[in-house]
Amino acid sequence: MAENPLAFLDTEIQQLKDQGLYFQVRVLGGEQGPVALIDGKQVVNLASNNYLGLTTHPRLRQAAQKAIEQYGVGSGAVRTIIGTMSIHEELEEKLAQFKRTEASIVFQSGFTANTGVIPALMGEGDVIISDELNHASIIDGCRLTRAVRKVYRHRDMDELRLRLEESLDARRILVVTDGIFSMDGDIAPLPDIVDLAERYGAMVMVDDAHASGVLGRNGRGTVDHFGLHGRVHVQVGTLSKAIGVLGGYIAGNRSLRDWLIQRGRPYLFSTSHPPAVAASCIAALEVLQDEPWLIDQLWENTHYFKAALADLGFDTGSSETPITPVIAGDSAKAIRMSQRLFDEGVFAQAIVYPTVAQDRARVRTIVTATHTRDHLDQALAAFAKVGRDLGIV
Repeated sequence: MAENPLAFLDTEIQQLKDQGLYFQVRVLGGEQGPVALIDGKQVVNLASNNYLGLTTHPRLRQAAQKAIEQYGVGSGAVRTIIGTMSIHEELEEKLAQFKRTEASIVFQSGFTANTGVIPALMGEGDVIISDELNHASIIDGCRLTRAVRKVYRHRDMDELRLRLEESLDARRILVVTDGIFSMDGDIAPLPDIVDLAERYGAMVMVDDAHASGVLGRNGRGTVDHFGLHGRVHVQVGTLSKAIGVLGGYIAGNRSLRDWLIQRGRPYLFSTSHPPAVAASCIAALEVLQDEPWLIDQLWENTHYFKAALADLGFDTGSSETPITPVIAGDSAKAIRMSQRLFDEGVFAQAIVYPTVAQDRARVRTIVTATHTRDHLDQALAAFAKVGRDLGIV
């Protein structure tokens, strides 16, 4: 028998284990809730992107069931052949209304939205200027183009200005940033970015994956939060975090939508969403409009949890949002902290190099609107015990 050409992977995996960087995938045994059955154990869940608890909201369940009865379980084709159902177009119209834009277009995920829109807009002779802590999907979207790629230090407007000045001979310039940064929980200085981009004739793109449903009126995102409607050209969002379902979308003017129908490769070459997904997303947008207290509760829980972690002596970095990193330092300690928390009945995932800097390994926590004060107090007690035992506080 010929030698296994994948044998090198065993060596690579062992190296990860030796370095303390290998992690086991946890398995959810039921609903995605504030308390969840993970690897067979009931724990307080601080790792979910289900900010508002919509994954189990009755209106979303009912919408999904009704759509299955009306449309079936799948679309059967890509959007450009016969995979565009009336419910897909209804979702896109509702998203555009929600985002206060002319139009929107839905992709299969937030990741494919970024890897679809950036190559469709940018090419040879263009320059993309990106925050150094932007999400991997933005980085990969930039890599798929023939444009020159430039990076500026995180939220550093002086360096962004320099990158813009040196790019004035480009055919087109795109400045791209996360709205909320997924590992640190801080917010992009979007008004300053927009002001600079307008001064140098650049387009602006913001990825609101973690801001949709969290910032702005009824969760409309960072553009609404800062009052920048009409000044941000490309808004990307996800339907799988606060919206509670699955997918990604791009909102902007009608020409942007029309162009992406022609040139957005994930849109062109992937089967469209099951109708139950589209229907659930529509219901989620309605819940955001009708039940704004969910967002109020999310922020009340966020402020309580952050303040208590600070009182315990934990370093939570520069977080301004429900994403709250608890900095442990090196990767091995962060992984150990996550395991010890799990033993104490709390699930918070370790985030280590290369996702974050080697000396900034952490467990990342996300509180939701559906956590009770008892849930948060139980989690805080576990953090206090584990933090002391590991010498972090």
